[in-house]
Amino acid sequence: MMIPKISYLASSLGLAIAVSAPTVFAQQVNDADVEKISVIGSRLSVRSATESTAPVDIIGVAELQATGMTETARALQFLVPSFNFPTSSITDGSDAVRPASLRGLSPDHTLVLINGKRRHGSALVHLNGTMGRGSSNVDLNAIPMSAIKRIEILRDGAAAQYGSDAIAGVINLVLKDNMSGGEISLNGGQTFDDDGEQYKISSSQGIRFAEDGFATISAEYHHKNKTNRAGLDPRKQYADINGQPDPREATANRLNHSVGDASFENLALMVNAGYKLGEGEIYAFADISQRKTQSGAFFRLPSDARNIPEIYPDGFLPEIAPETNDHAITLGYKFELADWQWDLSANTGASRYQYYVNNSLNASLGPTSPTSAYAGGMRNNEQNLNLDASKLFAFVNDSDLVVSGGVSYRKNSYKIFQGDELSYQNYGYQNKGAGMQGFGGFTPASTVDESRNNVGVYVEVENQLTEQFNWGAALRQEHYSDFGNNTSWKLAGRYEFAPNWAIRSTINSGFRAPSVQQLYFSNLSTLFVADPITGVLNPVESGTFNNTSPVVKALGQGELKAEESRSVSLGLTYQGDNGVTFTLDGYRIDIDDRIILTGSVSRANPVIDQLLGNNAAQSVRFFTNAVDSRTQGVEAVVAYQMSLAEYGDVKLSLSAQYSDTDIKQIKVPSLLGGLEQALFDDVEKTRLTDANPKNSFSAGISHTYGDFTTNLRLNRFGPYTLGYATGNYEFGAKTIADISVNYAVNSQLDFTLGVNNLFDTYPDEQPVINQFNGIFKYPNTNAPFGFNGGYYFAEARYTF
Repeated sequence: MMIPKISYLASSLGLAIAVSAPTVFAQQVNDADVEKISVIGSRLSVRSATESTAPVDIIGVAELQATGMTETARALQFLVPSFNFPTSSITDGSDAVRPASLRGLSPDHTLVLINGKRRHGSALVHLNGTMGRGSSNVDLNAIPMSAIKRIEILRDGAAAQYGSDAIAGVINLVLKDNMSGGEISLNGGQTFDDDGEQYKISSSQGIRFAEDGFATISAEYHHKNKTNRAGLDPRKQYADINGQPDPREATANRLNHSVGDASFENLALMVNAGYKLGEGEIYAFADISQRKTQSGAFFRLPSDARNIPEIYPDGFLPEIAPETNDHAITLGYKFELADWQWDLSANTGASRYQYYVNNSLNASLGPTSPTSAYAGGMRNNEQNLNLDASKLFAFVNDSDLVVSGGVSYRKNSYKIFQGDELSYQNYGYQNKGAGMQGFGGFTPASTVDESRNNVGVYVEVENQLTEQFNWGAALRQEHYSDFGNNTSWKLAGRYEFAPNWAIRSTINSGFRAPSVQQLYFSNLSTLFVADPITGVLNPVESGTFNNTSPVVKALGQGELKAEESRSVSLGLTYQGDNGVTFTLDGYRIDIDDRIILTGSVSRANPVIDQLLGNNAAQSVRFFTNAVDSRTQGVEAVVAYQMSLAEYGDVKLSLSAQYSDTDIKQIKVPSLLGGLEQALFDDVEKTRLTDANPKNSFSAGISHTYGDFTTNLRLNRFGPYTLGYATGNYEFGAKTIADISVNYAVNSQLDFTLGVNNLFDTYPDEQPVINQFNGIFKYPNTNAPFGFNGGYYFAEARYTF
């Protein structure tokens, strides 16, 4: 938007670069540089580098590239300590679209924008033990890094400006908009253990047309092989033959699991365009991406009852091979009318996630079972229509009051598609389990096709009352077709109490509407259980039931309602004349009615048995507003740059964060009173409060000397705790060192060589009792910096 959707937030995003953003080297800029930066949502130019009301990180494309990392989300994790993008393995769909979080909150508490416009979320729901279980998030890796001009991260609540989801903050990806020129790059590398080989080919080209029009086209192809840090399987693989060990036992492949990063191929294309039309400007941007991923499930032993020896005499490792497809298009027009600046826009986007299972079987079909099947999928659609306006009015003390307002309409739709019959059906062979192993398909009973819509209206004001004091306020009203109304507000201010020193503060309320994934996701399995008297097999259902199902209603679970938040922040900033900048911000975020996915409860519990009555369901899990929480933290950033004269230039940066989440209250449906532990056990409590690192620290130095630039970065990931059935276990803090050297052959061609995780650091191993026979050495559901060890890479870049 040319006009501020949040004028004072925009000033934070674009005008506080040197104050709140210097988590990476190139963010330290002078006031003159700041004036040249046009950030999405800001028309204000009367700002210095220190005039921000909230903490913001500005990550330029050069900083993303300097990490040597090929995934946008992974690069952000090493540049912004408050951003967490942990590694997981053998977690079904989450191996392909991993959760990411800001300030230790849930992945769906961060709003993602592209050029200031809301981005649709992934169709996937994280179900299997990862951070953010029960949530969905935007797939940042679907956007080609070659299309990104910079990334703006607001670490403050912004629901009053943008609506649902912006409880932890906002991530805005600003796209390249050059009219000519471009670049092409080739990046490749592998781990110290000689696996995880990957290469990425990226390109970007700016095109000028019709004098004032431009189109920047960016594309990339990314291929990555898997990594594997599984331990050797010590278990007996084959059944005895006439009381003697099977001779094949001595030669069995003991490395039969795959525990590490999934292999994938990703292809993405992005176009960003603009054209002056009349007195205004028409703009458009669109993208499409496809990713094919392969990851393993649990190995089935040759002697496993789930195996069919005629098909797999040596056992088998089911392969989950999802395909994810994202596409979106936005069209808008900025213009001036009646002294107001207007921005009219519409966008539509969709995420489709389809499950394929290979190297598997449906044991209930016996020796004739095929080994591959389509297991169904999900699709999330979103359409947005926005009209925003802004105008300057004369105000007291000869200042200007920026008044902004707007209205938005959004429609969300969610579909679940059933899989092939083979993927879920029970064919009755020897009473073996039904469905394709590794991931049983979506049944006809799991399919849904639902939608909801909402309308939002907001108004906001910002004012630079004096040279030392500026303030802003916003108010937003939302109406949702499913749960009703919500009102959010925000106040923000900044006061310069001494030359170069200022304090800033915000206070706001926010909300997150239950996502359509949480409203309608359903994954039911039909099991055939023998009657204890007659022996007749009867079909029963178990799995995840959505809140529209009679089963969940019978348990006294009402409709999901919005999560509501209240947050406050207080910060101190310093912008010195000696090249030093410093920010320190503390915050507290209270969230009521957080939505969680319960554990499975079965008819073995007499309360559940009575409530379900004659329903065929035997076990149930569902989404519910069950938790009130409080998250508190502190974030600090220091940056310094200096000239060494004939010895070049040096840029230094330090950033750190500490956060802590506590559960204030656990609430379950009244009919289920006393079942709090069954619905939300200690493992899930620990996941919510302690699974993110309690503290993180980043220190970097960049030295430019002639044609060489050397970057050294240290990242410390603080301790975190995971819950197990055997109790909690704390994983210790670890420090990762990265180094790279760039050589500019000339103004167009440069080469980079680098090593990430220079000292081959691994996380602590899991407790032996939780290693599954020594196979899962490392915390495979949540490892903040992964467990691949060291990685070396090379990159060539040509600019034209």
